[in-house]
Amino acid sequence: MSTKKKVLVVDDDADFIEMHKAMLETNGYDVVTACNGRECLEKARAEKPDLIILDVMMATDSDGFDVSRELRGDREATKDVPIIMVTSVHARYPFNFKPDETWLPVQKFLEKPVHPDRLLQEVREQLDELPRTEGASAKARGSDRRTT
Repeated sequence: MSTKKKVLVVDDDADFIEMHKAMLETNGYDVVTACNGRECLEKARAEKPDLIILDVMMATDSDGFDVSRELRGDREATKDVPIIMVTSVHARYPFNFKPDETWLPVQKFLEKPVHPDRLLQEVREQLDELPRTEGASAKARGSDRRTT
């Protein structure tokens, strides 16, 4: 049985998936991928990842938002899995998106392009593999729904 943490990377951009899959695997993670919201939900329930990296604009401009809420509503399989949302949605819709428990139930919201080192740091922090940075309270990171 593998002791590696499993990360589900969800994006409709194959280059984004391949680049980040390689980076995560090089750093010791098992990686599962999906290219749309439906596939994300299926793989999240079947693979039981430790963390999900989720794009927003896939099949629809709000696909990732809808998927994050569905993942949180799935009481058995996915409600406690940390989600890092990585997106360029602000380029199209210049609204102020912040994690919250109802509309955007994710731990972190990062803008694309995100440097791979920054994403790796966020993955490690969400999986409690790095000490929290100064001032990174649960509120600053978004709602932390993981159980201890």
